[in-house]
Amino acid sequence: MCSRLVKGLAKVRLFAKLVEDVANCRGCGLCDDAKNRVNGEGDLDSRVVFLGEAPGRREDESGRPFVGSAGKLLDRLLAGAGLSRDKVFISNVVRCRPPGNRRPKWSEVEACSCHIERVLGIIAPRVVAPMGNSAVEFLFERYRLGEAVIGDVHGKPVEIEMPWGRVIVFPLYHPAAAIYNRKLLEELEADMRMLAALL
Repeated sequence: MCSRLVKGLAKVRLFAKLVEDVANCRGCGLCDDAKNRVNGEGDLDSRVVFLGEAPGRREDESGRPFVGSAGKLLDRLLAGAGLSRDKVFISNVVRCRPPGNRRPKWSEVEACSCHIERVLGIIAPRVVAPMGNSAVEFLFERYRLGEAVIGDVHGKPVEIEMPWGRVIVFPLYHPAAAIYNRKLLEELEADMRMLAALL
């Protein structure tokens, strides 16, 4: 699947199959308490995939990514950069909510990594924007980009080779981190504008 670019109805079918497989996944214990698996949503032909950490309470209840306060900020940031939610794809590194909204364990991220890679292979984006430390650490580890701390790497594009071509990894602060921190918000707004310019 990842060795060729898929289009149109083929993408819809592949994503539907992914949703079915995630519904049956027992790769880690997070699914035991989850109300919904949150597979992500948006344009399957998008040039950018935003990758967050994990579903929160509202996402777990709705089955949709970024619908709480961080999601409202993300929508505002997208609009400020001339992007719209329906023209991008938004997902997380794990599909199920960790108990108490804790950060997902590395073993849980690893268990879910096959689903992340399938999403990326279906969409074949030009840019992947990991938001926050969990997503940044996953991508930097997976593609051997070295150790990364979001405060050091945000807004700094790195290119990787994927089966469909060169992809820019563009780390961002997680919107939740910027809700009550004006400095982070300003940096996130500037980074989002830079990302939009890459598209």
